[in-house]
Amino acid sequence: MKITNRQRIGKALLLLMLASMAGSASAQTSTNIRSQTDPAEQASEGVRASPRYLLQNGRGRAVMVNDFRNRFQLIAFGFTGCPDVCPTTMLEMQQVMAALGERAKQVQPIFITIDPERDTGEVLDAYTANFDARILGLTGSAKLVRWAADNFKVEYEKVQEPGAAPNVYTMNHTVGLFLLGPDAQLLKKFAYSTPVKDVVSVINGWIDLNEKLPAK
Repeated sequence: MKITNRQRIGKALLLLMLASMAGSASAQTSTNIRSQTDPAEQASEGVRASPRYLLQNGRGRAVMVNDFRNRFQLIAFGFTGCPDVCPTTMLEMQQVMAALGERAKQVQPIFITIDPERDTGEVLDAYTANFDARILGLTGSAKLVRWAADNFKVEYEKVQEPGAAPNVYTMNHTVGLFLLGPDAQLLKKFAYSTPVKDVVSVINGWIDLNEKLPAK
């Protein structure tokens, strides 16, 4: 029997939600994540938040956070119709990847739309390719996008002028970059317009630490 992509997403969502519930229970005893100053210092803080998502790439294939367990993830939320903040963030992501050099292979950059109504997979692929072909654009149903945003504590809302056409609107949303480790745990949230050199320094620090850990 052929399993459809919808069925794969349904099964994956069930497993992901169960894992998220278990992670939430563990997180109740964890310490708060502080600003990154030294990778070794943060590594001793115990259990970190483990944000989850289950979305689709430009080809409609299901993608979840655990698909990149051997790499770091640098994640931004936004929308392709954003006039300034999102393009600036994407440009910074491009510059971070360039500055990392060979180490960029250890990082998966991701752009998650908060406007799935207009940002189809095809639209996202074209948008991210304008900045860096390595950036993965993800979309999904309104419910799954909201679930992903909630996991990262990203807030967003549609803003529409009275009398405007249904497809004429903008989005207000939380900005910044999120860094996840190879274990899919949250390592750092970078404020909007954090200097590229600072982002690169933090990522290199975590890569250095990860390379010192015994192989699993």
